[in-house]
Formats: sequence, structure tokens, C-alpha cells
Amino acid sequence: MAKVEKTQLQRPVALSQAKLRSTCDPATLGFSTTAELPDFPSLIGQKRAQKAIDLAAGIRHPSFNLYASGPAGTGRHSAVKRALEAQACQRPLPQDWVYVYNFQAPHKPMALALPSGVGPRFKAAMNELINDLASAIPALFDSEEYQNRRQAIEKDFTDRREAAFEELGKKATERKVNILQTQMGFVVMAVKDDKVIRPEDFHKLPAKERKTIERNISAIQKDLAKVLKAIPKRDKKHRKVVVELNASMAERAVETELEEVAEQLPDIEGIKEYLKAVRQDLLENADYFIMETEESGDGPFPVVTSRYHESPEFLRYTVNVMVTHGENGEVCAPVIEEPLPTLGNLTGRVEHISTMGTLATNFTLIKPGALHRANGGYLILDARRVVTEAFAWDGLKRCLQDSAISIISPAEKLSLTGTTSLEPDPIPLDVRVTLVGDRLLYSLLQYLDPDFAALFKIQADFNTDLERSKKSHSLFAKMIGAIAKREGLKPLTASGVARVIDEAARISGDAQKLSLKVGELADIIREADHLAAAKPSITDQHISDAISAAIDRASRAKDLVQESITRKMRLIDTSGAKVGQINGLSVMQLGGFSFGRPTRITANVRMGSGRVVDIEREVELGGPLHSKGVLILSSYLAAHYALDVPMSLWASLVFEQSYGGVDGDSASSAELYALLSALSGAPIDQSLAVTGSVNQNGEVQAIGGVNEKIEGFFDICKQRRLTGKQGVLIPAANVTDLMLREDVAKTAAMGKFHIYPVKHINEGIEILTGQPAGKRGRNGAYKAGSINARVEDKLRSFALSRRDFMKSEKLNIRKTDDQDG
Repeated sequence: MAKVEKTQLQRPVALSQAKLRSTCDPATLGFSTTAELPDFPSLIGQKRAQKAIDLAAGIRHPSFNLYASGPAGTGRHSAVKRALEAQACQRPLPQDWVYVYNFQAPHKPMALALPSGVGPRFKAAMNELINDLASAIPALFDSEEYQNRRQAIEKDFTDRREAAFEELGKKATERKVNILQTQMGFVVMAVKDDKVIRPEDFHKLPAKERKTIERNISAIQKDLAKVLKAIPKRDKKHRKVVVELNASMAERAVETELEEVAEQLPDIEGIKEYLKAVRQDLLENADYFIMETEESGDGPFPVVTSRYHESPEFLRYTVNVMVTHGENGEVCAPVIEEPLPTLGNLTGRVEHISTMGTLATNFTLIKPGALHRANGGYLILDARRVVTEAFAWDGLKRCLQDSAISIISPAEKLSLTGTTSLEPDPIPLDVRVTLVGDRLLYSLLQYLDPDFAALFKIQADFNTDLERSKKSHSLFAKMIGAIAKREGLKPLTASGVARVIDEAARISGDAQKLSLKVGELADIIREADHLAAAKPSITDQHISDAISAAIDRASRAKDLVQESITRKMRLIDTSGAKVGQINGLSVMQLGGFSFGRPTRITANVRMGSGRVVDIEREVELGGPLHSKGVLILSSYLAAHYALDVPMSLWASLVFEQSYGGVDGDSASSAELYALLSALSGAPIDQSLAVTGSVNQNGEVQAIGGVNEKIEGFFDICKQRRLTGKQGVLIPAANVTDLMLREDVAKTAAMGKFHIYPVKHINEGIEILTGQPAGKRGRNGAYKAGSINARVEDKLRSFALSRRDFMKSEKLNIRKTDDQDG
């Protein structure tokens, strides 16, 4: 083959500074400081999400709950809360809900719905009722009327008892026997001449007389038994009469006090029915008031007034207010945020108290949850916290499905409780729940939980960025000014706002968009406000200093990587030229900070069976996307070179000094360049680095993290000394993403660093080698001496060598067979 003279190409013109960093001109903003801007409460760039929130807030159907999805810092919480608070004022105040004692089934407290604000008044009225009755009932029992009636009852029953015994005594006298009362009971003895007959004297009597005495004693004993048997019945009747007397006397006070309660809270059906049950129980247990009053007066200093309603005997008459509205002048439905959505904090809980070494409870220990407080309004929850709290997600779904709040403790769900518990009435639920979370969790819930789609029918999907334009710059400025005013920060100058806008574009990773991660931008403004402590406003310098300080705090790992390269512990060349070696670029992310890192990629080739070996994959360090990229390289070589012969290449590719996992296809173009260099023998300029993926047709495709990758290689070149030849090859599709650091853009503008956009592998290999890639002519062959021609020649030579090798192997096998035969 004739020797062909190699042609050295000139590098193409690199990108200009304007394309490397798109900046906002402060003069176009139209203000001096943000103090001049009007209030701007709403978010920008979230029309789709805002419509979804408004629909969820306004629609009355119970299953149209909301999931607000998007990355943290896009204003999801604030936007949802602001929209719900606005809609809440269009709704009426919800009802109050209270629990009261169930006199028929004490373990099942009754839930009462009351008009807004009535719950605390009802509780106060019931407490006052008990306190008043504790004074009024004992006073009635101490009255002369009661004492006279009680004495009459006592005298009546005493007279009846005495009359029965007197009549029995007369019968005994007539039969000449006597009834004696001893410690052991009643004894009937015979009497003769007014003297009790002793046993020894009794046996001396004639038989006829003894029989007569025995008959008389037996008769009197029977009569005595009848009298004694009637005593319990008479006592029972006595107690009943006394109870009736007490009830009749207590009824006066009870009726009077209950009428006062009814007058304070008229025309409330639930209260009317409850007061009827209270009346019946008070009349049946009026004695409690006497006992409690006696106990409270036992001390050396009599109590003039006492909180009798707090006594254990009277807790049954109190009211447990679960939730009330309007007491403090509220006029809107509630909007509740629950930061810790445990099962108890959501659905309420029944607490217990230790009594005599055991745990006990009562209906006053029922505590409300977030669903109770938000009932009739809106509830905002963090989605990830809800699904990770034990039983909370199931409890929330159960309440939404049943449209009722049922209180069940985790111990009851696990059947672990051994203490006295309650079964409170479920409270009807009318609430709009909003979950705030990321898109991944939304997708998982949609896929894994069949109930989720039925309960949360609306998704408010928050955008992460906004198209960049003069209009969006103006809106962004108003939003920044609103943040400063809302948080009491210094106003920003126009230059300061422009610098924040530039940073928003950089965060978005696209020069034509602005990031809507408001939280991240707000943190920058807060730190800049701190740095501008002695200044009246925040300038662009303060913003830049805040950004630099944040980067510096997160750059420890980045500095260690760069130090290892500078000290040549990690081998990266930034000058010279080598065959089969290229600088690839990757992005490392630690927490919220990401930075670019150059990596040496090498390729070796020889005759083989048509296999490109990905060493990262062989040792299980390569991910599926990286392996896919390597397979695409094999396809590209097979489809573009030496089509008339079998692919007879063995090649190996490796990321040198890579000790962790490698994934993604953003280095596939660099790997292909290394292969082409190894096959053609053309050295690659080591002052250049490459990023970009490639398809089977050789087209270079867009990748992520282009700014960080360029800056990572720039920092290494700068530390070693900029030669004016160094630069980075990027996909042409990524040009609109460029928002490089100011120092990188300025250095590039001075011609000391270069960014080359590439659309096809042929363009890139020409820049890297300085030699023409070559195109196929009409004869189907690449131009002689070009990179592609040399690659094809090498692959064809491998195929011919392999053919010759196979022939010789077959010949050797035949000779061996002949010798063996």
C-alpha cells in the first residue's frame, strides 16, 4: 500500500462568550431596588399545578383529594396552603364536635355535633350545672321540709317494726314464753311464775306440761321467723321510699338547673336528648352529691366554692370538646398542617392514666387528631412521612373511604392491649386532604396501592423551570422582591436581581430556562442579606459572594479529587498527544452539590472474533446504560468499516483508575474516539476532553451536567497552566444548556480555553487528531490517508490475518490427523 501524506487540519472556531453564559442585563428590569416593586404573592410558572390545586380546593366530591408532586423547593407547600386558605374563606365554619358519656353503654362514648362555637359553652354549662347541684341538693336535704318528711318515713317504718315485735311479744306472753335477744340472735324460752324455766327444771315437769310448752315455743318461733323474714322486705321498701323522697327533692334542683342549661343552648336536638339522659341519671344518683359535699367539708378550713365537676364521680356529666370553631373569631374553614402524621396524630387517640397500679381510661381522655381539627376544611400532609409512619397510611385511607374518623390505637391493631379501652362513636368526616411529595413516590403509590388512585384523583405537578424571556425576568424580579419583603430582608438592587436570575438559569442546567426551585434561590438571598449587613441593599457582589461561599462549603470532595490529579496520583494529561487515550468527563454528586471530574479512557485493539470488551462490565462495575453504549460502539464499527469482510476485531475499553460503579452513556463518544485512534494509529490531543453519547449512525447526542463537566476539566487545566490549546468537545445539542461560571466564560473569551460543539463523530475525531476523518468516494472507499480509511484498512487487515490464521490452523489439524492415522 502506498504511503499517504497526512494532512494537519486547523481547529474550528470555538463558541463565543455570549453562547457560554447568557446573562440578564439589569438595565432591562426597570427598577433600582426591589423595594419599588409591588407585592407579588403568587408563584410563577406553575399554571398547570395552580389549576389542579384550585380544582381540588373547590370541588365538593369527597374523593377528589390532591397530591402535589415535584422536587423540594419549588413552592409546593406554600402554593397549596395559600390556595386552600383562600378557598377556606368561601366555606362556612364547620360544626363543633364533642364526646359525652353514654349512660346506656359507658364504653361507647357518644359524639354530638353542635353549631360552631357551642362546644365550649356546652362544656362550661355542664360544669356549672354540677357545681350548682353540688350546693343545691345538699341544701335541699338539710331543709326542714326534707327533714320532716324523712323523719316521718323513718317513724313510720320504725313504728311498723316495733308494732310487729309488740304483737309477737303479746302472743309470747299469752303462751307463757319469753323472747330473748342475744349476741347469737333471738332465743325463745318458757316462763313460769314470771321466771325463765331452766333446762334441768324443764325435764322435771310432767310430760303433758312439757309438750304444751314445746308447742307454745314452736308456735312463737314460727311467728318470730315470719317477723324476721319481713324485716328485709320492709327495709327494702324503706330504702325505696327514701330514694323516691331524695329523687323528688333532688328533682326540684335538677329541673331548675337543667332548664337553665337548655335556655342557654336552645333548639339543639343533640343537647335536648342528652339532657334527658342526664336528668334520669342525676335523679338516680343524687346521693353522690351529698357524699361529695360531706367529703369536701372534712378539712379544718371549709371550702366555700369547689370545682365539683372535676371529681371522679361527676366526670360522667362533663363534656369532652374534640374540636371547636369560631371561639377566637375565626370566619374561615380550617387549613391544618400536621408535621408528624402518626396514626394517633391523624385519627386521635385514647389516653390512659395509672390508677392503683393499673391503666384506666374514660371518655374525657379521648384526644383529637389532625383529621378532627381539619374536619370541614383542609388537611396538608407530607406524603413520605405519612407512608413511613406505622399504620398512619392505612388509618388515613380507612377514614377517607368510610367518610368517618374512627379512633383505633396501634396496640389494638396488633391485639397487644390488655387495658380498659373505649369504642368512641365515629365522627363523620368531610375534609380535603393534600399530600405533598415527589414524583417517584406518586408513581409508586399509583402502581402499588390500588386505593390511592380512587382517593387522590388530582395531581398538581409542579414545574422545575420556566422559559427564559424578558417577561419571565420581570416576574422573577417580583417574586424575588416578594421573598425579601416577606422575610424582612434588605431589598435587592437590579444588579442583584439579575445575578439571582443568572444563577436560576445555571441551577436549571439550561441557559434558556430559569429554575423554579424557589427554596434554593431564597437561601442564596438570605445568605447575601447576612453578608450585606452594613449595606442598605443587596448587590450582585453579595449574591456572588453567597454563591461562592456555598460552593466552598461543599467543595471538600471536589478539592480532594483535583488535588489527586494535580499530584499525579490520578493520571490525567492536559498536553501532548497519545494513541488510544482520551480524557472523558463525568459528574460526581454528593448531597446537593455536583462537580465535574476528568477520567482517562484507554483502548487497545488486536485481531479477534469481533468483540469489544467493556472491562467495567466484565468486573461488574458498569451499569446497563454504560454497557448499552459500548454495544452501540460495536454496532457503529461493524456498520461503517470493512463491510466486505467479517468483523475480526478484539478491543478493550477501560476507565482508568475507576474504583466505583460506572453508568450512563455520556462517555460513549469518548470511547469511540479512543477506539478510532487505536485502530488508525492517529494520536489524540490530550489538551482536549470529551463528553457526549453517540448513536449507531455516529451522531453525537446531548448529555446532562455539561456545565459541571466543562468546569471540572477547566479547573485542572488552570491549576497546571492554561496553554491556549485546552478545551472540551460537547454535543452541539447542549450549546443551549451552557451557563458556565463567569471565570470560565471570561477565560474562553480571551482564547485561553475553548468549547467545541460537535454533531458527528467525524467532526470530533478531526478536532481531536487534527487529521481529516474522510468520506467515502464514488468508488465506495474512504479518502486515502484519512482516519476512516486507516480504520477500515486496519479492520480489513485483521480480517485477512484471521483468515490466514484459520487456514493454517486447519492445515495443522489435517497434518496431525494424518500422522495419527
